[in-house]
Amino acid sequence: MERPGRLLLLSELRVRNTAYEVSLSRSLLTWKRRVSSPVYHPFRPSVCHSVSVTEIICVTEEEEENSSKQRDDGSWRKIKEREGKDCRQAFTVFYVERGRNHRWRCVEITFRCPDRAMCQHWVSGIRDQLAAISSRPKQLLVYINPYGGKRQGKRIYEQKVAPLFAQAGISTHVIVTEYANHARDHLRTEAELKRFDGVVCVGGDGMFSEIIHGLIWRTQMDGGVDPNSPEETLLPCSLRIGIIPAGSTDCICFATVGTNDPVTSALHIIVGDSQPMDVCSVHHNNAFLRYSVSLLGYGFYGDVLTDSERKRWMGPARYDFSGLKMFLTHHYYEGTVSYLPAKGIMGTPRDGGRCRSGCVVCQHNGQILTEKADRYEMDKASENESEDEWRTIRGKFLAINAASMSCACPRSPKGLSPSAHLADGTTDLILVRKCSRFNFLRHLIRHTSKDDQFDLGFVEVHRVCRFRFMPRHCQSDSDLELDLQENSKRQIFSQICRDHPACGCTPIYSSWNCDGEILNHTAIDVRVHCQLIKLFARGIEEMSGRRWCFRLKSFQVSGT
Repeated sequence: MERPGRLLLLSELRVRNTAYEVSLSRSLLTWKRRVSSPVYHPFRPSVCHSVSVTEIICVTEEEEENSSKQRDDGSWRKIKEREGKDCRQAFTVFYVERGRNHRWRCVEITFRCPDRAMCQHWVSGIRDQLAAISSRPKQLLVYINPYGGKRQGKRIYEQKVAPLFAQAGISTHVIVTEYANHARDHLRTEAELKRFDGVVCVGGDGMFSEIIHGLIWRTQMDGGVDPNSPEETLLPCSLRIGIIPAGSTDCICFATVGTNDPVTSALHIIVGDSQPMDVCSVHHNNAFLRYSVSLLGYGFYGDVLTDSERKRWMGPARYDFSGLKMFLTHHYYEGTVSYLPAKGIMGTPRDGGRCRSGCVVCQHNGQILTEKADRYEMDKASENESEDEWRTIRGKFLAINAASMSCACPRSPKGLSPSAHLADGTTDLILVRKCSRFNFLRHLIRHTSKDDQFDLGFVEVHRVCRFRFMPRHCQSDSDLELDLQENSKRQIFSQICRDHPACGCTPIYSSWNCDGEILNHTAIDVRVHCQLIKLFARGIEEMSGRRWCFRLKSFQVSGT
């Protein structure tokens, strides 16, 4: 609670003809209904509302004529009475209100003042506090994908988002993309980034991927960093990124806000929230391939994406069809996984902890890994020491997944790795070894249940900061060469008919699913870059039951 001495304004104002004691401090705007009777009523709740100043959208001054609602019967006396009355001044505060399922909405409340001077005093007082919030954006660069999802991106922005930005006094420069990678190319070469406080994408995960590829590449070029070198420590991007969900899949938005609601995302941008996020760089033979922020999947998820791309005419149903098809074919792949375990950090992939707003694990681990990166830059000898810490696993795998976040979505509320964190500088490496179809089905079902995802003998998970994968057909190990010679006949037939699963031959390699895009190479080197980007988001908030009960009780009493 704020101490009375720290209050900036304190007045008795009216809301719907009811007297309220309204106070403004540097952090809270509070209005409490005044008790008209001195008699104590134990069963009458005292209605008190408060909103954080940081969650006030704007304040507007209004004039309300007290007699305007009276019926004009044309009589001379009524006209003279209205002329003799002054206009009562009022101001309206627009602020954020939380709803169910992490949704936000913009609501308003109007306070009536006894005179014009007091009204202006309150309006200027609130505006001064809003102007002092340096984290709020004033200029935004907006990219709209008109073709993504159900082709509703432009309509969603114009009808739901643009009015909120205008209301909050945010100016925007809008670009409607015309072709694939239009936003990426524009950010790399043409965009005047110094003019803006952030970049907003209206679309799905593919559009977000374009934005981060353009923004990260531009940041490295401006800073003289070679993005093609996997040993380089990338420079963090200074501009925050906002996501207005309007795609067929909005995994990133769901994982960082908790809902795929455009209004909620717009309000997070307006209040200037900031959520750091890790980014994985993917290389092949010292050549940059892509960046990843959610899932890298080889085997099952790579096959599902590859097969679904051939069936785009089916629409969203192609993912279900391809998923069932790949489950029935039951392909496994041989190779070697080498990884560098994350040491000296908080949390494990199976600790049951969730990454939420203000996550302590992300703050702690991010600071530790940043210090390690600084020491690495100062002392290159640490590279030789780290080589001794690498661990290697060889085998036959149905799936190899690297989850940099929980990858939760409406279909899988817990995601592939429920305890993965957004900004701790690690990724959860999940290895699913060859097993029966029944056991693999058990593993897939656990993505939608409350059971431990990794409590299966053929599944193992490691929290890593870097890993490499080498498929069997690219290896030169003597043992593997001997296996190839012994099974040469089988390999020849596999090469001939690997594109025809009906023949029973298992293909020798799969494809990598990198955030919904297929990689051209299977042998990759993946490195996690801690908190490389920042989003206009807060993380998923957890509201206690007591707070919800208080809010619902207040709504019922006030009738709002």
